[in-house]
Amino acid sequence: MTQDNKPTEAKEENKKPQDNTGVMMTGHIKIFDPETGEVIVDKRNAIHYENMSQALANSLANKSTGFVHEIAFGNGGTSVDPTGVITYLTPNSTGSNATLYNQTYYKVIDDNSATNKDTTRNKMEVRHTAGNKYTDIVCTCTLDYGEPTGQAAFDNTTDFNGAYVFDELGLKSWEGTENGATNKLLTHVVFHPVQKSLNRLIQIDYTLRIQSLTTFTETSSTALSTSNTVSGTTSGGNTGY
Repeated sequence: MTQDNKPTEAKEENKKPQDNTGVMMTGHIKIFDPETGEVIVDKRNAIHYENMSQALANSLANKSTGFVHEIAFGNGGTSVDPTGVITYLTPNSTGSNATLYNQTYYKVIDDNSATNKDTTRNKMEVRHTAGNKYTDIVCTCTLDYGEPTGQAAFDNTTDFNGAYVFDELGLKSWEGTENGATNKLLTHVVFHPVQKSLNRLIQIDYTLRIQSLTTFTETSSTALSTSNTVSGTTSGGNTGY
């Protein structure tokens, strides 16, 4: 058999994936007094994408970990100088061991947890409208008049370093222990100091939006990354809340 007549080996073509989708996550918090309607904080938060990717994978694989379990509160996100000027630290959104700057309190919001004693005011709801390419997880957390234990009687403190003068919070995943050291920080937001005291009721509505991206850009043969286009709009814009 001559060289020209040798059978040619059929090589399997390395085809590109046909799934042209991706996932984007955004978060938004609203802190307010549910009795007076006063809005205290209204802003977006940072997503810890490494921890969130693990949380999503563990949740989808039914590994009994990774799901949102609690909100952590802290007082280390800002500093206030004698003239009242506030300096904001950057939210912690990198490193698998990321935490709040100084956690001083937490509240369970998983309404399937036995340790959640008020599932009507501390809960999570999944909201989706048919046809939309996003789904919201609405986390509700209420700090009643009597909590936390040891808080001041009135919201007139001049000590912005008080344990219950909150200026940061974040959602944390369940990793086997309530408020455990291995529970992962999924989101983090820093805001101006807000004092929790006996004379005020505070509610936190924390919306976590999971949105499908409709444009997927290949950067190499082995790595893919999402583009900034989301259904014809730029990432971060027109999110509906």
